[in-house]
Amino acid sequence: MTDSAHHRALLVLEDGTTLRGTGFGADGETFGEMVFNTGMTGYQETLTDPSYCRQIVAMTAPHIGNTGVNEEDPESRQAWVSGYVVREPARLASSWRATRDLDAYLRAEGVTGIAVRGTRLLTRRVRERGAMRAAISTVETSPENLLGRVLASPQMTGADLARVVSTPEPYTVRPPGPARYRVVAVDLGIKASTPRNLAARGCEVLVVPATSSADDILASAPDGVFFSNGPGDPAAAGYAVDAMRGVLAAGVPVFGICLGSQILARALGLGTYKLRYGHRGVNQPVLDLTTGRVYITSHNHGFAAALPGEPGNPEIPNGPGEPHVSAETSHAIAPGVSAETPGPATWAHVPAQARQPFDTPYGPAAVSHVNLNDGVLEGLRLLERPVFSVQYHPEAAPGPHDAADHFDHFCAMLERRG
Repeated sequence: MTDSAHHRALLVLEDGTTLRGTGFGADGETFGEMVFNTGMTGYQETLTDPSYCRQIVAMTAPHIGNTGVNEEDPESRQAWVSGYVVREPARLASSWRATRDLDAYLRAEGVTGIAVRGTRLLTRRVRERGAMRAAISTVETSPENLLGRVLASPQMTGADLARVVSTPEPYTVRPPGPARYRVVAVDLGIKASTPRNLAARGCEVLVVPATSSADDILASAPDGVFFSNGPGDPAAAGYAVDAMRGVLAAGVPVFGICLGSQILARALGLGTYKLRYGHRGVNQPVLDLTTGRVYITSHNHGFAAALPGEPGNPEIPNGPGEPHVSAETSHAIAPGVSAETPGPATWAHVPAQARQPFDTPYGPAAVSHVNLNDGVLEGLRLLERPVFSVQYHPEAAPGPHDAADHFDHFCAMLERRG
């Protein structure tokens, strides 16, 4: 961190929690939803993930910035976080790929950060009380004054942010060899790694704006349609739900991730709701209910799809001790079943509502994946159409590559259709 960045800074949450620390990155004042990310690395991808639009991100790993910033790892055209909180920024960047340090990058991107000793306290506060509005300031010295501005800042619930981060114009990502499939990717906040993963499998990917209609999407006669990750409240993105319904009616193969999965859920008639503090990190265990395989996955979302038969309900938690199953079985195999018993239905974190197919306007559907930490719905599939989605990030960036085979599954659908 440069000498110019050694100045006092203030972090205030909407519940009045106040942390004083040292500013780094850009001077100024910034507002957003306070969230935390549990990844030990991948900070450059986190900063440039459009799903973090209008959020202040606290990293739970204590030392951030060790490898500096390079020109190869950004996931979009800019840093999207509103603010950045770390315990200790690296004083030196050490990597042959680095072109500058993290402090210089944040200053260039206009992102205000703060280094505070209390990142553990901050994370516990958000876990216990939920994601909340917050501000970082290097210019305000009064916590009371800053709190007043925090309380006047917008909520995340009801925020339509996909159109904010989306590409303004269509563009194409081509495969290294001949194109085997044509895919339209609806950019709700897409990361650069996603079309690259599709292109590596022979897809020519036309990326279109978030507000594209079904007619716009189908105009190029794609072999399949991909709905991307993105920020904000899925209930506010009615245009994307309408587009999804039009694509589903056309019978084209569909693959959705993250916000795209929530959009599919709403198109199928399910509700969505805001999680208490969200899933953000690179180590979320997710159970595939068909195969029994557990994926360790990369997540970044604050909303989720409600289970069949449940409304979008903010009381549905993602806190410890309040999963979809009883507290007595929240971290155990189902009663009377040994840990060696095969079959995904034996897991206690598989809610009863996830175990049976349900009806939709597009035929029967099923919950395909469940989060083993809290029982949250993590995937959907139609049983009679080539349509599926997952709540996590198969492209990782950053994170484990356990779920990269989902791109292969999508391409197999395109092959069968062809």
